[in-house]
Amino acid sequence: MHKKLLLGVEAIGQGAIDGGISGVYAYPGTPSTEITEYIQENETAIERNIHRQWSANEKTAMEAALGMSYAGKRTLVCMKHVGLNVAADVFMNIAVTGINGGMVVAVADDPSMHSSQNEQDSRYYGKFAMVPVLEPSDQQEAYDMTIAGLELSEKTGIPVMIRITTRLAHSRSGVKLVPSARLENPISLPSDPMQFVLLPVNARKRYNSLLAQQPGFLKYSEESSWNRFVNGPDRSLGIVCCGIAYNYFRENYPDSSPYPYVKVSQYPLPEKLLKQLESQVDEILVLEEGYPLVEEQLKGFFERGKRVSGRLDGTLPRAGELNPDLVASALKIEKAVVQPLSDTIVNRPPTLCKGCGHHDTFRALSEVMEEYGKGKVFSDIGCYTLGALPPYKSIFSCVDMGASVTMAKGAADAGLFPSVAVIGDSTFTHSGITGLLDAVNEKSNMVLIIGDNESISMTGGQDSSALGRVEAICKGVGVDPEHIHVLESLPKNHELLVAILRKEIDYMGVSVIIPRRECIQKLARRKKN
Repeated sequence: MHKKLLLGVEAIGQGAIDGGISGVYAYPGTPSTEITEYIQENETAIERNIHRQWSANEKTAMEAALGMSYAGKRTLVCMKHVGLNVAADVFMNIAVTGINGGMVVAVADDPSMHSSQNEQDSRYYGKFAMVPVLEPSDQQEAYDMTIAGLELSEKTGIPVMIRITTRLAHSRSGVKLVPSARLENPISLPSDPMQFVLLPVNARKRYNSLLAQQPGFLKYSEESSWNRFVNGPDRSLGIVCCGIAYNYFRENYPDSSPYPYVKVSQYPLPEKLLKQLESQVDEILVLEEGYPLVEEQLKGFFERGKRVSGRLDGTLPRAGELNPDLVASALKIEKAVVQPLSDTIVNRPPTLCKGCGHHDTFRALSEVMEEYGKGKVFSDIGCYTLGALPPYKSIFSCVDMGASVTMAKGAADAGLFPSVAVIGDSTFTHSGITGLLDAVNEKSNMVLIIGDNESISMTGGQDSSALGRVEAICKGVGVDPEHIHVLESLPKNHELLVAILRKEIDYMGVSVIIPRRECIQKLARRKKN
């Protein structure tokens, strides 16, 4: 059997290829980005011409994946946890429509917020949508579950979620591959022509069908080889280990556990296994990465009223990633105290790259905004968010993709003057266009700066969906061409940019300024190649 050394994200990509997908759809977002990049560079994927281009955002990605599934093909759609918020509309509804070709939704959560605005737990979305959720504990399971998830999706006619976290996404392990990849499905349209028509009369039937399938989903979890009960001699405590937390538990007990435990890697929760555990122990400790989803369920699940502890009651920290030491502390295992690196190493805050065009944009913006006071520039998610830090301290918001445009519009509606928004080219096409349309329709008094570095630079330099067409999009949305300005973001154009900013702030309407210069990191890679 062939074996590869793979990151968790790469294991999902390889599993999808070997599971017979015809397409992957995604928008870059750490820690999920490398799933798609792995497929983009994979020889088999290239040979089979698997669809592997980036989408404009996560919602369009999931809808395109659904279209491929509608045509009978297997598909993978990938995103980070906050990306699932963007795709939530279609995600919730495809649980009701169901699928045709197998569809796996791979979501990478980011506990401790290494590169995210929050650390939400995507398992709640799976529970909310009432779809099966797979949570691998290692890279081998990530690979196997992707193949099995596609099978389960076609068997049940329902999308299946695979949920991983940062530590599994970006750590490596040897993975045994199946002997040969599965052939792709032929095109075949849904047997029920009304399956994907969610008019109320049909949606009610589809929803009742989803409800009727819930006992079957539970049965699959009960019988899953990824969920299991393991006995132990010490009945004073029982452990529930979810996903990667199982690894942290086993690191503390590498040979065998003194306590009985249940490993959970497939949801809905396997009730029989958990009741078997509960019947044999005095109390239960839940180890789970993310929110206390399982802990909350178990507190109301057992009839005997036994104590259930974990993140919710403070036995484990409520925020941030778990690790073997935190699990050891919860298990009352004494370990040598290691001085944190943060106590000995001076923190180095992130900064914009030397030579980045955003420096020139923020220098000009800061100079102009000195006349008006701070707190009047709204920004967004990208490299340019570093403009909130020294030396510039030029921007005052970063909430979600596209919110800079709509927040600036709302502030302008409130009478704030001037109201300025800063957004990147990729974030603009991801979620900023509709906000600009609102501003144009209402003739809002605001200035929009689109920092065009021709790249999705924060996640590795992928081409932006707006490449070469930012100003055309703005014109198409209805911005007056006389108030769309494009200039090269260079020190020599500082005075020109300052003059344009001052002029457009004085204009009573919507203005768009596009400082453009290719991302310096992308330029370096391009010249190297």
